[in-house]
Amino acid sequence: MHRRDFLAFGTMGVGGLVLPSFFGKVIAAEDLNSALDVGFKKGLADAAMNAAKSAGASYCDVRVGRYLRQFVITREKNVENIVNTESTGVGIRVLANGAWGFAATNELSKEAVAKAAQQAVAIAKANAPQQSAPVQLAPVKGAGEVSWKTPIVKNSMAVPIKDKVELLMGVNAAAMEAGADFVNSILFLVNEQKYFASTDGSYIDQDVHRIWAPMTVTAVDKTSGKFRTREGLSSPMGLGFEYLDGAASGKTVLPNGVTVYGNSYDMKEDAIAAAKQARAKLKAPSVKPGKYDLVLDPSHTWLTIHESVGHPLELDRVLGYEANYAGTSFATMDKLQAHFQYGSDKVNIVADKVQPGSLGAVAYDDEGVKTKKWDLIRDGKLVGYQAIRDQAHIEGKKESDGCAYADSWSNVQFQRMANVSLEPGKTKQSVADMIAGVEDGIYIIGDGSFSIDQQRYNAQFGGQLFYEIKNGKITQQIEDVAYQIRTPEFWNACVGVCDQSDYRLGGSFFDGKGQPAQVSAVSHGSSTARFNGINVINTARSLG
Repeated sequence: MHRRDFLAFGTMGVGGLVLPSFFGKVIAAEDLNSALDVGFKKGLADAAMNAAKSAGASYCDVRVGRYLRQFVITREKNVENIVNTESTGVGIRVLANGAWGFAATNELSKEAVAKAAQQAVAIAKANAPQQSAPVQLAPVKGAGEVSWKTPIVKNSMAVPIKDKVELLMGVNAAAMEAGADFVNSILFLVNEQKYFASTDGSYIDQDVHRIWAPMTVTAVDKTSGKFRTREGLSSPMGLGFEYLDGAASGKTVLPNGVTVYGNSYDMKEDAIAAAKQARAKLKAPSVKPGKYDLVLDPSHTWLTIHESVGHPLELDRVLGYEANYAGTSFATMDKLQAHFQYGSDKVNIVADKVQPGSLGAVAYDDEGVKTKKWDLIRDGKLVGYQAIRDQAHIEGKKESDGCAYADSWSNVQFQRMANVSLEPGKTKQSVADMIAGVEDGIYIIGDGSFSIDQQRYNAQFGGQLFYEIKNGKITQQIEDVAYQIRTPEFWNACVGVCDQSDYRLGGSFFDGKGQPAQVSAVSHGSSTARFNGINVINTARSLG
């Protein structure tokens, strides 16, 4: 579990899970499959918009949301916790006198939403005198009445709890039998039922599903007390339960025999491998610090992309709006105008809100903007940011990029990261081909701990599995590896990216941003990539 996930779930442990406020009230499992009637939601939205316009709003949007979440948490032979939550209500955002106002209510009546809309207008009018310039909204053509659903095969919420517990108990047992001393396995399931309406003429009903199955497997040397862990190599996905039961596809066996997963995940198979690899870590030699050519698997690269490209190219960070929360960027507007050389000509990075199976895939964002795919870095040069409706004019764009999101009806939508991915190389090249060309390198699989400065310029990344490469061959498993980067130097050191056949998604299920903090889910795809001459440090510390 990463630092960002720890911040959201820092109270998870033996005996229970204390939920952050955005998760809502606890409900029975059988209530996870119900939904609000579309006609009922439209009636609430119309009541809110009419009240807002009558109170003096020039624009109004309404989000009627039902957010469902389920968590099944286990350790060895025990079920630690099962939690089902629901949060339902209406958030109303308005423009009045050129300023934003927002209010929300969990009372689902026309009277209550009309009152909240009037309150939002009053807040906007109070904000207006404090603004240096009125809000400029990029135009949006009303979508009319439309609906969209994550293209799932099996609704995770409809799968019986008994089946989920049996899956995790089987995973834990398999890991223990394979040599693990401890194992923690979890299912995180999310269903966002979101209805958006606006005075632009949109009535958009969306049903969004996400799934994640993380685990941590630990092996202990009983003599020395030394221990090593290996986290699961699953990716959080915008899929249904088919991700875990074999109805999807995408398993790949890497040149060193490690299995990684695309649109299908065999959790038990990975648990067995994790137990063996965690035990092998106990005997693996420690890395010798120095400069190495790195071969980075997509299960690792996603996090580097997320931190060193995804976040610094969010336009609100570029503009300094997020400065209080680890949130500025070295990739300033002058660099966009100069087509800054962010990486080598092998580096092509896109933002994408429509990729099937990804965490961020929706048909419309939380401002009613139809989603799309667009360039951020092309042939190594910086060519774009991620912007929403009231930022587009700052970048010189005539339309929003469609990346506004709120994690609850009770929170205002703001700019969040799209799926940001490194495009595969155009020349046919397998992982084996790439490794064959490396004389002195390290092959890194899986994501680990990391740190990065608030401008997203200086960073350090670990991983899960590390393999020494000598003269084009993998020689042995090693340990205690982390590499240090300066963002543009690192991406300019990219000398190759494998082709489309190796492309896989990774991602963050709980990515934090904003004050008050909100979380979002976002995917990052890539094929295996090579970076030459990267500084590697040894993370082992001598105690006593």
